[in-house]
Amino acid sequence: MSPLYVAVLAVIVVALLSVSLYRTSQVKTKADYLVAGRSLPAIVLVLTLLTSWIGAGSLFAGAENAYRNGFAALWQPAGGWLGLLLIYFIAPRARKFAQFTLPDLLEARYNQTARVLGTFAILFSYVGITSYQFKGGGNVLHLIFPDAVTPELGAYIIAAFVILTTALAGMSSVAYMDVVIGSLVTVICIIAAPMLFLKAGGWAGLHASLPPEHFQVLGNLTLVRALEFLVPTMLLMLGNQVMYQKFFSAKTERDARISVIGWILGTLLLETLIVSIAVFGSALYPTGEVSRQPYEIIPYTARHGLPALMGALLLGAVFAKVISTASNYLFSPATNLVNDVFVRYIAPGASNKRVLIVSRLAVVLLGCWALYQAIYAPSILQKMLWAYTIYSAALTPVVLAAFYSKRVTAWGAVAAIAAGTVVTLVWDVPGVKTWFPQLLAQRDAIFPALFASLGAMVVVSLFTRAPVPQQLAKFSD
Repeated sequence: MSPLYVAVLAVIVVALLSVSLYRTSQVKTKADYLVAGRSLPAIVLVLTLLTSWIGAGSLFAGAENAYRNGFAALWQPAGGWLGLLLIYFIAPRARKFAQFTLPDLLEARYNQTARVLGTFAILFSYVGITSYQFKGGGNVLHLIFPDAVTPELGAYIIAAFVILTTALAGMSSVAYMDVVIGSLVTVICIIAAPMLFLKAGGWAGLHASLPPEHFQVLGNLTLVRALEFLVPTMLLMLGNQVMYQKFFSAKTERDARISVIGWILGTLLLETLIVSIAVFGSALYPTGEVSRQPYEIIPYTARHGLPALMGALLLGAVFAKVISTASNYLFSPATNLVNDVFVRYIAPGASNKRVLIVSRLAVVLLGCWALYQAIYAPSILQKMLWAYTIYSAALTPVVLAAFYSKRVTAWGAVAAIAAGTVVTLVWDVPGVKTWFPQLLAQRDAIFPALFASLGAMVVVSLFTRAPVPQQLAKFSD
């Protein structure tokens, strides 16, 4: 156990805990807790959006993809890049709407049933995303302290820290912790990537160590498989409640739009660096322990492929990133339980104090559920694709329709959410795929679920009454 690694982790933990404790003193109302009092400036938005988006999905699942397929792994983050181009136009509309959660939007544009079904879809998806952050963070702690911390114990430690810091101050804590983490990770990756590139022997060394497919556009992937990485990522980006909550938290519509420009540039840079670091690591360590668990390639390379201080900083950055993303995706469904269930149906007149107590309790309960999934999840990559698919198929189509379609009806949206959720949940149940042609049965759930969702939305909307102008007014320019 290196004292240097302990020191770096200790500094990061103290810094994040200090930010969380300070922001807790600023939380007085429901709006303070759920949307940071709608006070976030553009620079804070950029860093919190960037940090919440790039977590274990990129650092572990994306890295595993890069270890197996080389630079073709960029198909996965490319979905986020495409989604961001459209988000530039959605951001000011979302801030203009200015509510607390995505189901607020679903009820305003559609109906209460859409709100309730949307809440369930978010719970399944986001708790799943939180779970593999815990699992990835546990693996990082195991790599740092191999004799003292097992991956399972590491997941428990990460979960406890995330639940504590998230419960304390809500969105305010999450956003300002992200400022610290986003700055750290960006600087460390910019320095570490060229160091590893040179250690791997530059382009000549990489081509000598890796198969030629790792430098091709598709690599070992078929086009359909590449799209199975791209499409769920793109659709999660477009409908991401974490993102909409950040826009709801912006000071102004202008801050929301400006933040997207910084987010686009930051995502292009960081995602490319992360894939590159994983590819360089695969050239340096093609065999051994990491070849059996390739999702660990980035922390493994940090530990064994960099000078001690830089390796400790990169490992610390990975650790901090996992905490940030876990906090964001744990906090988001907790706001759904509070705002869309407790305040909406159980205690509409609850005081701010009571809402804050229930909010913190929701964070704890959902964190425990995510931890249970983390301990039993077999694969970070598969868990990521499953969670992305529920959200992409069930929610993103109706969210985009809310802003860009005047014809999609309330019951069309309800049918789409239900169809996308159900198909994703049952797709891997034994025997279900035998109902479909063999070519389709071999695929992940994203395209069957998405086609079911879009088909249900279009067909039901054609046979039900169009929305009234009052429903559409809040979602237009």
